[in-house]
Amino acid sequence: MRTSEKLYIVKIGGNIIDDEDILQTFLKDFAQLKGKKILIHGGGKLATKLAKLLNIPQVLIEGRRITDAETLKVITMVYAGHINKRIVATLNANGCTSMGLTGADGNFILAKKRPIKTIDYGFVGDVEKVNPSLLLSLFEQHLTPVIAPLTADNKGQLLNTNADTIANEVAKAMAKDYEVHLLYTFEKSGVLTDTNDENSVIPSLLYHQYQQLKQEKKIFAGMIPKLDNAFAALVAGVKTVRIGDAKDLNQLVNGTNGTILSYE
Repeated sequence: MRTSEKLYIVKIGGNIIDDEDILQTFLKDFAQLKGKKILIHGGGKLATKLAKLLNIPQVLIEGRRITDAETLKVITMVYAGHINKRIVATLNANGCTSMGLTGADGNFILAKKRPIKTIDYGFVGDVEKVNPSLLLSLFEQHLTPVIAPLTADNKGQLLNTNADTIANEVAKAMAKDYEVHLLYTFEKSGVLTDTNDENSVIPSLLYHQYQQLKQEKKIFAGMIPKLDNAFAALVAGVKTVRIGDAKDLNQLVNGTNGTILSYE
């Protein structure tokens, strides 16, 4: 049964994972965020660097990684291992007792391998179902979940899954029990009309405005999947969705910066 209790689901991505100083500041701010919260993180550039050291070729098509069997091993080590546990340890040190997990843990995110159409993305997963019971039990133990962008299918196959999508799907599932506020944070100040001008932030974005800007090609192509996920979350009952700078988490939570999305 849904309650009026707030739940903040924060996705951190972009170049923040790769900048140690900014990441540390962000995690400190996140640790001080009051109430129930979930952190979902991307992978940064470390997986690409490690793959290069291991002489594993990397292929990107329109910014999306082709995940072959060897690349899946690398991203599992990096995402679920190094990055996830480094974040958990830092949050613990800042008084936010956390537990790191992937969608495969407790079978809480079931996915399926993306079907081959024009492109074979390899071991990339599309979310089919989120079972929120594991997250609810962690809350009962006063633990903050930290989720890495990996899932599994019902045959035990690990899958690389977009972290923005995971944030969206988890938010929709948790909206049945909480008043969910979803925040997408990265290195930009919000949704920009000019990616080279931080002052071109759109403070509020309605769905019909988004469709118009997209048609006019005034939305950066890399932002479109994030916005599609964000509006889908609003349709499914998520209370608010905001997009903005990870360095200003507190202001983003308070709605004083970044871009807030709405259908109305």
